[in-house]
Amino acid sequence: MTATPDISLLVCTRNRSHALATLLESITVAVTRAVDHRIEVVLVDNGSRDDTAERLARWSGSQSFPVCVAHEPQAGLAHARNSGLSAVRGGIVAMTDDDCVLDPGYFIELARCFGELDGPAIVGGRILPGNPADLPVTLKLEDHAMIAPPDAFPGGFVMGANLAFSAEVARRVGRFDPRFGAGAAFVSAEDTDYLFRATGLGIPLRYDPRFVVHHHHGRTLVAEETRLLAGYSYGDGALYAKHLLRDRRIIRAILRDLSDLSRDFVDPVTTHRGISRFYAFRLRHKAAGMIAYLREGRTRRNRRGPAAAPVTA
Repeated sequence: MTATPDISLLVCTRNRSHALATLLESITVAVTRAVDHRIEVVLVDNGSRDDTAERLARWSGSQSFPVCVAHEPQAGLAHARNSGLSAVRGGIVAMTDDDCVLDPGYFIELARCFGELDGPAIVGGRILPGNPADLPVTLKLEDHAMIAPPDAFPGGFVMGANLAFSAEVARRVGRFDPRFGAGAAFVSAEDTDYLFRATGLGIPLRYDPRFVVHHHHGRTLVAEETRLLAGYSYGDGALYAKHLLRDRRIIRAILRDLSDLSRDFVDPVTTHRGISRFYAFRLRHKAAGMIAYLREGRTRRNRRGPAAAPVTA
């Protein structure tokens, strides 16, 4: 029987065979450098229709460390991540996206970070630009460690492209909500929902810049960036609606969003060229997400009938 890994790296992918070679090569390099740690890699093919399956099979067969290739036919990042969580065995579960590249010292620094913790935790790492031609979005550039206030909304504090947590966290928090995230009805926020549920259980949320990925997201057009940011806010709004009656932190987050509207005039965000009033833009799309979630819930209840049990996921 093989020893339990120290770290499991989970990567989900769908129809991005052309971009996988660089990521997979970076994984090999980072694992090779982490000679003092047992590492496994879990790759989830989320119903790809290109040659992703063949590429993953070739790469996994040529590695000297354990690699598990899982297949999740139901589209959606949350579905894929849940399949991956069912397969991981490590004491630390790390996640990155299929358009990222690991820094060579990724696993060494990740292990050092968790070795300094005194209990279960979630830690997000640094996300640097992979291509200078890409717009500066979906990055995490801070060079100092941070701890999220436990009563705050965690959106944007860390990101799913470079996220890790103790295995105990997964056992306590459970699965990702498949209604959220890429490929789902609410298009984003599956990671934020997971973080929100975790911090609600008293699990600390941290940021540590020592373990690094480089994000090759490929967005070079302002319209692409604007759609992405609209989707992020839409997903956050749906998340607000999900937890509105369960957690008072949502009311505080909404009040903060309303208060931030004045910043469009006194401290405007100017880094997104397609958005003139950023805080109003964000709140408008959050409101749309809240309305869509409430409508979806009403439709679901109507289909189930009055005797149906309430949804608690």
